[in-house]
Amino acid sequence: MSIDKNASGTVYQRFQGTAEFQELRTRFRRFAFPMTVAFLTWYLLYVVLSGWARGFMGTELFGAINVALVFGLLQFVTTFGIAYYYSRHAGRRLDPLADKIRGDIEAEEAQGAGTAEDAR
Repeated sequence: MSIDKNASGTVYQRFQGTAEFQELRTRFRRFAFPMTVAFLTWYLLYVVLSGWARGFMGTELFGAINVALVFGLLQFVTTFGIAYYYSRHAGRRLDPLADKIRGDIEAEEAQGAGTAEDAR
């Protein structure tokens, strides 16, 4: 990791320009943006069908259970599924890199604190 220690700004501002930090952001965005679009599309489909396809949404599947109720419950299932999928993704792809970056930042801060104390 190449950090210009003479650059102005805080240690955090300097680390934002590193390749590792940019890779972390890229990995997060590759997951978050498509997943957000997919979920919002799924949710808006539910809302649109509820408003303009009442006959379809009111179709009884079994007993008093209709399509609208199943779609509504699937919204919860989808939410929990995405949360589970994200936790697995973060554990494998984000957390190891974030831990490395945090260790580098803490090491630089500790080194900077030692240098500041030596200057006194």
